[in-house]
Amino acid sequence: MRRGTAASALVASFALAATACGGSDSGDSAGGPVTITWWDTSNATNEAPTYQALVKEFEAANKDVKVKYVNVPFDQAQNKFDTAAGSKGAPDVLRSEVGWTPAFAKKGFFLPLDGTEALADQAKFKPNLIEQAKYEGKTYGVPIVTDTLALVYNKRLFAEAGLTAAPKTWDELRTAAATIKDKTGVDGYWGSTQAYYAQSFLHGEGADTVDAEAKKITVNSPAAKKAYGTWLGLFDGKGLHKADTTADAYAHIQDAFVNGKVAAIVQGPWEITNFYKGAAFKDKADLGIAPVPAGSTGKAGAPTGGHNLSVYAGSDAAHQKAALKFLHFMTSAKSQATVAQKNSTLPTRDDAYTDQVKADPGIAGYGAVLSAARPRPALPEYSSLWGPLDTELPKIAGGKESLDEGLGNAETAIAKLVPDFAK
Repeated sequence: MRRGTAASALVASFALAATACGGSDSGDSAGGPVTITWWDTSNATNEAPTYQALVKEFEAANKDVKVKYVNVPFDQAQNKFDTAAGSKGAPDVLRSEVGWTPAFAKKGFFLPLDGTEALADQAKFKPNLIEQAKYEGKTYGVPIVTDTLALVYNKRLFAEAGLTAAPKTWDELRTAAATIKDKTGVDGYWGSTQAYYAQSFLHGEGADTVDAEAKKITVNSPAAKKAYGTWLGLFDGKGLHKADTTADAYAHIQDAFVNGKVAAIVQGPWEITNFYKGAAFKDKADLGIAPVPAGSTGKAGAPTGGHNLSVYAGSDAAHQKAALKFLHFMTSAKSQATVAQKNSTLPTRDDAYTDQVKADPGIAGYGAVLSAARPRPALPEYSSLWGPLDTELPKIAGGKESLDEGLGNAETAIAKLVPDFAK
């Protein structure tokens, strides 16, 4: 029997089998509340307390359900859930990154949510985010938070350099970086070698890692080479910080920006609260948020990200019913507005953008650029395609291999992940 089989057919077998996290081994007592386990992958320091408070609010309003909250580090959660689900020991609810959702649905690990309580308010959600939660026509997640990338910049340093607006193209960014260096002594821009951050360069040239519809690998196409050539060129020049290829590069870039040691970076809204903690942004008005610069096509192309709440298909009927109720509560307009106000993250439904939420300049700024973001292709393997690039791009940026060599190696590795795609 497939692991994704309907819950009603699994009740008897799951009632007899204890599982490590979800299912029937969740501390339930006869006649007592059902205990479901939720693996939350949010930042344990800045975001998790808000979700934990909402769990208590849910429990107070639903005496028949208890929630075992577990915060799992984001960079470990995908593999941990994959392993747990494969042995029928996964949590009842997972905060699933949008790229994981179709991948786990393909394996039969997630419960289809169409027509359930979890999606009772489906019409309230942004349609493109619902689409990203689908696999083969069925919906496997309820969007709880969304994001994209933006060019974030220090308005004070820009003003000192005589710049009154954010650059709209990568060429303009290069010019601005040199001006900022001349006028302030501070580097104007520091780019990332991570594949997710380089994705915007691909979109700006009308390219992508693969063409999912044509089933073709395009990471080594002329348009992609042009995109990565632009990306590579922004590590060398006046006011452009050299590539950091160390394991701590993300932290180094973030620290430099929040402390005023670099004027602009590309970053997502999950760092808004950390921006405000930095010495450079004690005055929140100094934080500028603009669309990621456009490529030669004239279009900006930041990727759309975020997270869904999904239900484990291997949990028994009672736990699935409780989990669906939990999803409906956690993704409600009221809950999302609470999360947005506390964590400065972007809601996924229009009615959660209250006046109080929009008063946060970080949310307002990212909300304004969200419409220009590009959704991911409906390809379960898509998020895994960044893995080979995360291996090759630092080598390219660090001068250890040429652009042609690195993209060729990435193409070969990606071909193993999508073996039915042509080169």
